[in-house]
Amino acid sequence: MSMDMRSNPHRETSAGPGLLDHWSIEVMPRTAAKIADFKSLLPSGTRVYIAHIDGTPLDDMVATARRLARDGFPVLPHIPARSIESNAALEDLLTRYRQEADVRQALLLAGGNSAPRGSLTSSLDLIETGLFDRMGFTDLHVAGHPEGNRDIDRDGSSTGVDAALVTKQAYANRTDARIAITTQFAFDAESVTRWAERIAAMGITLPVHVGIAGPAKLQTLIKYAISCGVGPSLKVLQKRALDVTRLLVPYEPTDLVAQLERYRASHPDSLIRQAHVFPLGGIEPAVDWCKRQKARA
Repeated sequence: MSMDMRSNPHRETSAGPGLLDHWSIEVMPRTAAKIADFKSLLPSGTRVYIAHIDGTPLDDMVATARRLARDGFPVLPHIPARSIESNAALEDLLTRYRQEADVRQALLLAGGNSAPRGSLTSSLDLIETGLFDRMGFTDLHVAGHPEGNRDIDRDGSSTGVDAALVTKQAYANRTDARIAITTQFAFDAESVTRWAERIAAMGITLPVHVGIAGPAKLQTLIKYAISCGVGPSLKVLQKRALDVTRLLVPYEPTDLVAQLERYRASHPDSLIRQAHVFPLGGIEPAVDWCKRQKARA
């Protein structure tokens, strides 16, 4: 990723394709191991994120990346700063991804550890090592938090996450790397659209990949929503739980995506570009839902 002082060439300026025209999905090594054949499951070219849960052996992460890459899928592993002991450990990790799986993309995260294992504490720290640039990574995604992040802003504000996005935008402006924002999953469309408008007003031009939860039991989603601190979205789920007719029916993100698509149709310059699927109720049900929605479009 060579540096130059021009504007970010990767800004997208129209709503363009639908959210599900180029959706991505997230897997963990242990869930990926249960899939016999990704090539028969996923559409060709689907970007696959590999979630790095603390304690997952690096060998399992790399093996999953290698398998998916050999099947022809673009692979984007999570790189959690607080789980990495040092710059040298980060370099070893990236070297293995590049050499063993030809990985050229990554999602940079602070990570879930309350105490970092080394000096790396944030996605900005990861970027500033220069290792991704030096090792030929072409696509770097960073986290977005439409409903805030209490780990960063303990007072409930958005001061910290906003400042971090501004710094990442500045990095995007001076490099030819493709930078995008991948958000936490949400169930409340208005919280996502308001957030996208607010960061655009701050000068953010990075495309947004909206996190959506795949089909799952309502109880499962409420558990994840509580653990991830998604406030307005939790209220949406709680309201659904009060409707006895919907309580036993698995949640599907159909209404959420429809609301976001209507918004994009009336706001063609929105930063919102595509969907990133969290298969909280299983990979196969999530993929099946995406395919059904795409067939109806």
